[in-house]
Amino acid sequence: MHMKILVCRLAGILCLACVALPAPVGAQNYPAKPVKIIVPFPPGGPADVLGRVFADKLNAMWGQPVVVDNRAGAAGNIGSEVTAKSAADGYTILLAASSHVTNGGLYSKLPYDPIRDFTPISQVAYYSLVLVAHPSVAAGTLTELIALARANPGKLSMASAGNGTPTHLTAELFRRATGIDFVHVPYKGAAPATNDLLAGQAQLMFNNPVSALPQVRAGRLRALATTGVTRSPITAEIPTVAESGYPGFEAGTWYAFLGPAGIPRDIVTKLATDIMAVLQVAEVRARFAAMGVDPIGTSPDQLAAIMHADLEKWTKVIRAANIKVD
Repeated sequence: MHMKILVCRLAGILCLACVALPAPVGAQNYPAKPVKIIVPFPPGGPADVLGRVFADKLNAMWGQPVVVDNRAGAAGNIGSEVTAKSAADGYTILLAASSHVTNGGLYSKLPYDPIRDFTPISQVAYYSLVLVAHPSVAAGTLTELIALARANPGKLSMASAGNGTPTHLTAELFRRATGIDFVHVPYKGAAPATNDLLAGQAQLMFNNPVSALPQVRAGRLRALATTGVTRSPITAEIPTVAESGYPGFEAGTWYAFLGPAGIPRDIVTKLATDIMAVLQVAEVRARFAAMGVDPIGTSPDQLAAIMHADLEKWTKVIRAANIKVD
């Protein structure tokens, strides 16, 4: 069941189109006042841009103000905590990243439970990472890289945006899947990691497509694989890790709407249905493509299943690699 959900979301199929979500009677007057979208990251980043796209379209749809409230800090934990403590009436919702779930395995003293204290609404976007190598690395394919790494254990360096970040967790999942050994080099953000990779100070990195692809197309980096279950239209020319000999390998970043626990089901259903409608707008899909993300659209139950599966998966990776951030 979970694999079916993954294939659906990574292919960019709008899953809500396949499930019946009629407008419930109890939600017909919702919203009757302004709605707040909490974005747990700073203005200008991908989550903020996505949040403002949805705010604009939902505002027009509902005839009510929809306001983005940036509550950045602590890897998204501050915004998540604010949401968890909000009234469960549908007027405060969170645009969470997948780190909302992985933080449950990284932080030992979160003031909330990333699963129990939230109501899943809909996963809206996903992007897989790109494994890129400096041109000095003598490997043109993933198979060649694995052979090179096995012949030179501990000699290759893998940059990341920092301990516990998606780029780091993906690298550790890759280590577990392939059995190769490399030196992890954490940086304070993706930008300095990418700069050192371009300069040849690091040799490998799992990076987001918006940062990686221009460098690949300019010949400054070499793309070896992507991390989705299937190829994304954005990186259709690059094979996945899964199809390169490691079936089932999947890692990426998703964005999803959550609310505090206890939102009435009819309100949740209306929110999911209206979010689905936004995802069908051609202008919105074009904005997503420009950002390097695939539009998804899941039911609340499908998102709940994804969150549970991801928490279990990434907690195993975090414990096996002994990753600590607090």
